[in-house]
Amino acid sequence: MDPRLKRLQEEVASAIAAVPPERWHSGPPGKWCAAEILEHLYLTYTGTMKGLERMTAAGKPLAMSATWAQRGRFLVVLGLGWMPSGREAPAMALPRGLPPEKVLAEIGVKIREMDECIRRCEEKFGAKTKLLDHPILGPLTGTQWRKFHLVHGRHHAKQIRRRGELGER
Repeated sequence: MDPRLKRLQEEVASAIAAVPPERWHSGPPGKWCAAEILEHLYLTYTGTMKGLERMTAAGKPLAMSATWAQRGRFLVVLGLGWMPSGREAPAMALPRGLPPEKVLAEIGVKIREMDECIRRCEEKFGAKTKLLDHPILGPLTGTQWRKFHLVHGRHHAKQIRRRGELGER
């Protein structure tokens, strides 16, 4: 497994372990609770796999050219490794009420499956090929997809840990 996604699995598992059962569904007003944050992460992993599977079925990469705005966001997130707060998630990654037990049981497996899906695409289309567009960052290679998921996952793992603390911030 790619070391970045292995670290991501560890970060997510550690965040999950930090939340007592009674805190999974509570959060600050107007913000996601820990269960919703975890579901959001789950949906980003399954969404990435669906996009890569569509690309494989099409027989070619589905990446377009990046806009200037996407290039700027790309530099912040992947260049600096910083995920800005407060951005609305794309519709396909918004929590929709999946059973938390399912998400908790499957999230580590989904990260591993996503890594395998990225690896297959890299083998088929090339490791340096822009494979698929991220809705906010633009076209990404397999390596860039992995780094995005690590940066994004760490950002949300911190939020999950905070939801587990008393005196939520």
